[in-house]
Amino acid sequence: MSKKKRRRRYSEGFKRDVVRRMRECKNIEGLGRELGLDVKMMYQWKWKEEGRPTRKPQALTTQAAEQGSLETLRRENAQLKRVLAEKALEVDFFKGALQKVEARRRSSVGSGEMPSTNACVSGRSHCKAHGISSGGGS
Repeated sequence: MSKKKRRRRYSEGFKRDVVRRMRECKNIEGLGRELGLDVKMMYQWKWKEEGRPTRKPQALTTQAAEQGSLETLRRENAQLKRVLAEKALEVDFFKGALQKVEARRRSSVGSGEMPSTNACVSGRSHCKAHGISSGGGS
């Protein structure tokens, strides 16, 4: 015979006090141990107070579709397509930026000269990158 744990109910005031203590606390796990509470549950209370959703979205399965949540799957599919499109745009942007950086690097180093970002070293008789001579010669 298995004993089932009874679910304990907490008042809204207690939950608010826990959330307030979480904000002031540096060790949330220690606070959870002190209060005898599950840390995940404490975060759910915090997220609820902040207006964030506490439940995970329904898993994408054929079982969900069979249970009549086809509309949910369609919404999730549309959302995933939007996110995928955004990520594709980000990848294209960073690819282009990387190509520009590589092209600049090749053009400044490819000629065999010092890159323009390096300053001329004083004391040399001639700065080859800038065609400047220093010293007494003509």
